[in-house]
Amino acid sequence: MTAELLNGREIAKDYRAGLASEVEKLKENGITPNLTVVIAGNDGASLSYVRSKNKAAEKIGMTSDIVHLGEDVTEAEVLEVLDRLNNDDNVNGILVQVPLPEQVSEDKVLEAIAPHKDVDGFSPVNIGRLYTGQRTFVPCTPLGIMELLKHTGSLEGKDVAVIGRSHIVGQPVAKLLTDQNATVTLMHSRTKDMVGKLSAYDVIISAVGSPGLIKAEHLKDGAVVIDVGNTMVDGKLSGDVDFDAAKEKASWITPVPGGVGPLTITMVLNNTLLAAKWHNGIE
Repeated sequence: MTAELLNGREIAKDYRAGLASEVEKLKENGITPNLTVVIAGNDGASLSYVRSKNKAAEKIGMTSDIVHLGEDVTEAEVLEVLDRLNNDDNVNGILVQVPLPEQVSEDKVLEAIAPHKDVDGFSPVNIGRLYTGQRTFVPCTPLGIMELLKHTGSLEGKDVAVIGRSHIVGQPVAKLLTDQNATVTLMHSRTKDMVGKLSAYDVIISAVGSPGLIKAEHLKDGAVVIDVGNTMVDGKLSGDVDFDAAKEKASWITPVPGGVGPLTITMVLNNTLLAAKWHNGIE
């Protein structure tokens, strides 16, 4: 058996074409969605990622702005910028690139973003809405994972292992999977014999940043493998899964890079579109 490749770039391309069509319809009615990204400092990887979001938004017809603050910016200055953006009707989505400089509290910043503009879905209000089944912005990487899984068939009744319990990926994706009637086990660094248990699962989602953690022998025959790992090793991005070996045992598998990443950016655009629609009373 050789696994089918879950090509995130191709899936994202098709999804973004649909978003572009919806953006065009909004623009015909005088509404142009705007994504504004706030970044502090000059980290090369963060700057590159922000520019890629900006370019992706503009490519589907949105407007996109970058507010670039210095490494020595104060917390008060960041909060002042967010207050201005919260009150700017031309801004639909606000995204703050992390990590932030050490003098700026990430928690305070996330709490300061107006929930109706929090397209990352990280604010306490939106996280609470997700867990109580209310309309909200779903965090982008979990939403992208769910889009990838649509291509593998129904999740109902499947046994799923989610490795990593962060509030950014692991916990919200476990909630989304449960909503699709999967049975989910949330694993983490304190789970006993974690990789030894994986052969019992139909779907494995790994988001821990531990290159080569999961080998082919850890997988059930025909398992679906979603690799969210994203670690630089010898100048190359590496996932949590030994891809070359695992693809000979899995039924579906994501590559790194080119798997989950393109869908994460796509879902930022998706949430920005939703923000523009909801602001204008469009369901």
